[in-house]
Amino acid sequence: MRVLIADDQKSVGTSLAELVRRCQHEVVEVVGSGLEAIHAYGRHHPDVVLMDYQMPKLNGATACRNIVAKYPEARVILVSGAHREIGGSGAVAVLMKPVGLDTLYAALYDAAQRPAPP
Repeated sequence: MRVLIADDQKSVGTSLAELVRRCQHEVVEVVGSGLEAIHAYGRHHPDVVLMDYQMPKLNGATACRNIVAKYPEARVILVSGAHREIGGSGAVAVLMKPVGLDTLYAALYDAAQRPAPP
């Protein structure tokens, strides 16, 4: 599975990338803002996006809405340090920080199994 990671805290992005690799998946890019995530999605068309909820230059929910509007097949998992509602964002799930290996593995698997919208 090919995964795009968006987090404005470089250390968190690096940690998530390491966890994704430990799940035997490929990290296509790690970016630092919602705006960068939108552009990176267009470049890579990853299988799943791990998107921090709270970022500068478009928060994760807004960036997710933008990606899903242009690419309805996109599967975005929001990652947050606080409980968040995903209604209306287009995200398939929310993971709470800190993200554990087993939780991430299950979330990536679940996201990849979701059928693409018609």
